[in-house]
Amino acid sequence: MKLFTNEDIRAIERQTLSAEAITARTLVERVADAAANEIATHWRSSRRTVVFAGPGNNGADALATSMRLMERGFNPSIYLFNIGGSAVKNECAHFRNLLKANFPEADFHEIINTFNTPELGPNDLVVDGLFGSGLREPLTGGFMALVRYINESGAQVVSIDIPSGMFADWDHQAPSRDIIHAHLTLAVQFPHIAFFIPEKAELVGRWKILDIGLNREAAEKRKTNFHLVEAAEIKNLLHQRSPFCSKADFGSALLIAGRYGMAGAAQLAARGALRSGVGKATLFGPQCIYQIAQTAIPEAMFEADENQLMITNINPGRKFTAYGIGPGIGNADATINAVDSFIRQAKGPIVIDADALNCISRRPEMLNHLPLLSVLTPHDGEFDRLFGEHPTHEARLKKALEVSKYYNVLILLKGRHTALVRPDGKVYFNSSGTPAMATPGSGDVLTGMLTSFIAQGYKPEVASIIAVWLHGRAGEIASRLHGEYGVLASDIADSVGIAIKDTMQSNSPIN
Repeated sequence: MKLFTNEDIRAIERQTLSAEAITARTLVERVADAAANEIATHWRSSRRTVVFAGPGNNGADALATSMRLMERGFNPSIYLFNIGGSAVKNECAHFRNLLKANFPEADFHEIINTFNTPELGPNDLVVDGLFGSGLREPLTGGFMALVRYINESGAQVVSIDIPSGMFADWDHQAPSRDIIHAHLTLAVQFPHIAFFIPEKAELVGRWKILDIGLNREAAEKRKTNFHLVEAAEIKNLLHQRSPFCSKADFGSALLIAGRYGMAGAAQLAARGALRSGVGKATLFGPQCIYQIAQTAIPEAMFEADENQLMITNINPGRKFTAYGIGPGIGNADATINAVDSFIRQAKGPIVIDADALNCISRRPEMLNHLPLLSVLTPHDGEFDRLFGEHPTHEARLKKALEVSKYYNVLILLKGRHTALVRPDGKVYFNSSGTPAMATPGSGDVLTGMLTSFIAQGYKPEVASIIAVWLHGRAGEIASRLHGEYGVLASDIADSVGIAIKDTMQSNSPIN
């Protein structure tokens, strides 16, 4: 699914108005119909409901939604902020007048000078239509105070389009206490980029798209750098296998992993690679993990380093179609030297994870020798060790765009919506996954999967999209079996094959 900037969405709205010969008021009415239906689905009309409407288009949406709710038996208290008496914009003024004319009995308050804040509590429902995605500056003064009061009240909050105080694209570093904490956000036609930034996503709560019929052709033609990866896309990317295939058709992966006490990381990476369909998987590690690896995962071959306890000289006896390095290798000086030498001699993309990233952070000049389109897979801590401290995930994403282009590599910023950052400036947010995946070894499985798909012939940028989404899907499957507390990384690895099968057999509509 394409994700659009706020400017893009406004352009699509304008094209819709032109193509259908309708006015903006028609779009407001569509928002109201869809929003009221959604609210009525989740809450009873007897619930005390308070609507806060700002002076702009988001306020118009909120006023029109209030009328639709009243038609469904709700009796909302409605507060329209028209500070000074001339603040409301055209559409908002139109729906204010319509509400006053058609619902004279409504509990409607137009705030021009003073405002007596209504008492709110956990049993109340708040409909937030103060400020939508057109916000240009962080909230201040009375609006800031109102947002903080709503957040502290414990009321259930439904935000129309976007929580008030939040910016649709990149944030202006507004404190979270000055942004509405929504329980449900009703996004108008498209989710906003901010929904996939961890520190903002938690303020969005659960989100749902309100389809108001914006012009599909305009959306399809609109170019964007941001995408949300969904099941239908993965189904299209995965190759069907020929009945006459053999293991030789699906590549050979070398996974450089493990040290004394970290044999598990190596075997989890190998299991992830094998479960995702690589033709042959070979582990390269110190001699001490040989017997463990061969016993735990006999399907994988093993090549031993000359050292008993750690990796010191990466010198595989043959060539492979893909290489992954990092799980459990540590960052001893000898290992750093081995990683450095390996990177300098590599002829194709490498998947670089975990301790390999830590080795590079100890010797940053290695970044200059990374093969084209290598895949770096840092979590927040690893990223900061590589590229400096960053206060937020959004700041890391901006930095990732910069360094991906500079070094011509792919960066997978791991998290709830793992983001694939490409050198061309495109960002792909992942939609699959579950909190159950916050378990040791989960990243090792992903490293094996990434290396496997590259070995099978998928381009690194495509392999990254496929592996990350299927990894999340496998976690979801494992969570259904074991619950959010009980999932092990090996459960995720063992669910990868099922995730692939289910995805390829899915009847999901293709976007």
